[in-house]
Amino acid sequence: MDITQIRVFPVEEDKLKAFVSIIFDDCFVVCDIKIIEGVNGLFVSMPSKKRKNGTFRDIAHPLNNETRKVIEQQIIDRYNEVLAESGAGSSSRIRELGAENGSNMDQEEQGKRGNLLEGGDQTWP
Repeated sequence: MDITQIRVFPVEEDKLKAFVSIIFDDCFVVCDIKIIEGVNGLFVSMPSKKRKNGTFRDIAHPLNNETRKVIEQQIIDRYNEVLAESGAGSSSRIRELGAENGSNMDQEEQGKRGNLLEGGDQTWP
């Protein structure tokens, strides 16, 4: 199984740096992956949900360390490419998270994300 596309959506937050969606073999997508700035640098956080006891549990994740390392490295590499393309210091392609999570996205982008979250079909440019 190969990663065929990585979509990075940078945000302006202290620790949260971007949301990421990855596509495997042009047929399976995993959304809501996060890139977070930790004490030791950037790391990738898989999509998770909060449990009743307040802890979080990953809802999608690699089953072994080798696969995790491959996915994390490709995500971080793509994130760095997106920052370089946008002019590292420029915030022209970086969105601030408003009270309505992602409220600064244009309508086309909101539709795409909403469609993905609702399990709809998605065409990727």
